[in-house]
Amino acid sequence: TQKMAELLGLGDECGEGTSGAPALAGSCLADNRLNLDVYPDGCRWFLQLFEGRRGEVVQVEFLRLSSNDRLLGTTLGILPHLKHLKSLVLKGGHARDEFGSCQHGSLTSLPPDVGNLRCLTHLDLSFNSLSTLPSCILHLPSLRVLLVSHNSLVALPEDFGSLSKLTFFSAMKNHLKDLPQSIGELAVLQDLDLSENALEFLPEEVGNLHNCTELDLSGNRLLSIPDSLANLKSLRRLHLHSNLLVTVPASLASLPNLSRLDLQNNCLRAVPPEIQTSPFVRLRGNPLGETEPSPQADESSARGIRRLFLASGEDSFTVTSEGCKVVLACGIHFYFPPGAASDPLQIYFRTLAPDPQWVKLRHHDVLLSRVLELQPHGVKFQQEVQIWMPYAFPQTLHQREVVVRTFSGQSWSDLRTRVEQKRKSKKHVAHCSVLHFSWFLIVSRLVQNECKVPTEGTLLFSSVDPNIKVTFPPGVTEETRSVKLQVLPVSAEEIEEMTADAGCRASPLLCLSQDSLVDFLRPVRIQLPLPPGVTGLNLDRSRLHILRGDLEGQTWDDITSQVVLEFTHLYAVFEVTHFSWYWLWYTTKTYIGGIAKKVYERLRMYQVNFIALQRKKDPEQVLLQCVPKHKVDPVLKKLQDRYRGPEPSDMVEMFEGEQFFAAFERGISIDMDRPDCVDGRLSFIFYSHLKNMKEIYVTSPVDRKGQAVKGQVSFYRGAVPESIPEDASRRRKGPDSLWLATLPIKLPRLKPRWGENPGPLNGFSFPPLNLGNAETGYLTQANLLSIARRVGADWQTIGLNLGLTYQQIERIGYNNREDLDKQILDMLFSWAQQNLEDPDCVSKLITAMKDSGRQDIADEVETIIELGRQKYRESIRRVGLEQESSTEDSAIAMM
Repeated sequence: TQKMAELLGLGDECGEGTSGAPALAGSCLADNRLNLDVYPDGCRWFLQLFEGRRGEVVQVEFLRLSSNDRLLGTTLGILPHLKHLKSLVLKGGHARDEFGSCQHGSLTSLPPDVGNLRCLTHLDLSFNSLSTLPSCILHLPSLRVLLVSHNSLVALPEDFGSLSKLTFFSAMKNHLKDLPQSIGELAVLQDLDLSENALEFLPEEVGNLHNCTELDLSGNRLLSIPDSLANLKSLRRLHLHSNLLVTVPASLASLPNLSRLDLQNNCLRAVPPEIQTSPFVRLRGNPLGETEPSPQADESSARGIRRLFLASGEDSFTVTSEGCKVVLACGIHFYFPPGAASDPLQIYFRTLAPDPQWVKLRHHDVLLSRVLELQPHGVKFQQEVQIWMPYAFPQTLHQREVVVRTFSGQSWSDLRTRVEQKRKSKKHVAHCSVLHFSWFLIVSRLVQNECKVPTEGTLLFSSVDPNIKVTFPPGVTEETRSVKLQVLPVSAEEIEEMTADAGCRASPLLCLSQDSLVDFLRPVRIQLPLPPGVTGLNLDRSRLHILRGDLEGQTWDDITSQVVLEFTHLYAVFEVTHFSWYWLWYTTKTYIGGIAKKVYERLRMYQVNFIALQRKKDPEQVLLQCVPKHKVDPVLKKLQDRYRGPEPSDMVEMFEGEQFFAAFERGISIDMDRPDCVDGRLSFIFYSHLKNMKEIYVTSPVDRKGQAVKGQVSFYRGAVPESIPEDASRRRKGPDSLWLATLPIKLPRLKPRWGENPGPLNGFSFPPLNLGNAETGYLTQANLLSIARRVGADWQTIGLNLGLTYQQIERIGYNNREDLDKQILDMLFSWAQQNLEDPDCVSKLITAMKDSGRQDIADEVETIIELGRQKYRESIRRVGLEQESSTEDSAIAMM
């Protein structure tokens, strides 16, 4: 064993191996089975076992090894010695790449002597790098099951039919372009899976597979299928979906045992009536047999084109001149009509958390979605590409409209948008068409009415309040210009509550804008309804004021003395030559500009509550959230089974897109190294219709001495949006001028946290580690411990998405069945040790968290890595090693 260790470069580790190998053999060699793919270094254990207990190893009948193992090549030379082997699994896919896909193993061939394994009946070589099928496989006389899926095979050997006992063959997800004629010699084959290859035709000999019960040819390029398939009398399921079939033989409908014929997503235009009327046939996605209308506007043009359904880990797709329909895992749809792209074009996409520094919301805008980024930026299409984006439906926002907003590289602009509601899911979707790609988001804005003003004049009404109209007389302009009108209704109750004056009344707020910087040549006539309760009969003109604000709403000037006001029984009419905000007030106050300013800011703010909830099973895990007041009760009801905590805070007011902070006080602290921690406070951004929450771990910085700790979390204002007057952020309560609210938190006496004394786990301790590299940023052991604290009971899903096998997950759960904390730690650090030398391991961790529904952890890891990159760049800059950045790099960095 020591000699073998020296040859393998294992050093003194094999000194332990002599005692470890027998222990492992005692648990893994039961019933002549040896499952070593559950161990990151399974090949090392196999080599030690073979050297130390060869007599038992050569009797093994079932062997599983991971082909991602670095010692696989040495191990392959020993396989021919296992003369009793019945099942051999040399499978990759135990790790995932940066896109979340299973990572292929290093296996490219097999030793010729493997063909001497006379007892081998089951061989699994999936998720490897095979470009040709090893010739030794054709010499396995007892082989019944062969799996070579997820490889790079371009062809099967001509004498493939020599595997006369084969009953199951899977070569899905390869690059096969044709099949050998000898495939028809597989007389006992029952299950044949050739899906997701590049097959363009099938040999007639496929019809000789008389015992075949399931045939999967989906995801290929088949233009037709041979009539000989009608000879497969035993066939029960035939999968032909996602090909290029134009027609199919009518004789398929007469197959006596057929229970499913899947022809979806083809180009079928002439389907025999016998097949159309068969209950077991699936025809959706074809010009014939479409049972539901396609979501795009031009339905007929989209039928029969290629459809792509992307998994959550994918971040790109390819568009050809033939066009396609794409469905992302997050629910976003695209339709590329034929001819939209002249050459194949790879599109990259991602969804981002909105950043108020560059997502500029206008006054009274409400953000309803995350930001969708499509690359390459600025790409021009020959035809409009249609986009459907789901959004949060604003039930509380009345008399508003939903639009898709896009960034041109310099500014955001609104696209012509149509809103739909899905019949089945009841989800709301915004639909728009574009000729270029950049960033897209969905906002709810004040309803916008617009018109073109020609030289001869026109009339513009508000669809929100038909009593508001703007009259443009003849000669008002020399060139046609575009005018927009928006109205914000304001109730009498709101005005009374905000001003604390029962005598104050105000009309709806009117905003007028145009696409020209030149004032109108003639006065434009504006009609506004009188404030509620005021008529032309009881009007006291001394109490009526017309106010004008600038387009940013920063100041309100009383222009009553500057215009000629006319009154009817219901309306006030006046004339202007340039556009702005206009507001009609009725009050006893003499100077109301300041009052209007305060009321206007209050109209833009949301009444919210803060909540701080502690997990029932782990009170140190605290959920912080800022919730609009009408959502507090349903949110608490939804969380009450898992969380407990204080009542929500008193109501405070916040702006859409405003930053705020949470600080922990009186004996409670958080990890100061968190990327969202600023001066000891957690940073949040408030959006009224997006989730404003974070789940974190709090601890006591000092020894509790067995006592509970009573602390608190306080919420503070941060940097308010640029256009907010100073009045809006002044002191509300307490000594801190930005203080908002405080909620109590109680930490009971708890066992020591993981980070305080990790200790051994499963017989080994976790050494210090750094995942990643200096340029892309590191994750340290402390970072992994912090992540582990947040994982919770869904650790198994995360482990599987990280690439751990089911056997590994089961082993970890069993070995730590009394302690959830150790289960999580064992899973996370086992993966970390296995991927320690992988430069892309951090991106795989982020993808796994997203795939597991833990976007919160993914965001935290991404921010930690970004901080690491920044520190690395700063250190390089300090020592003068940084190269001069190009103009293009600078532009990308700014974006």
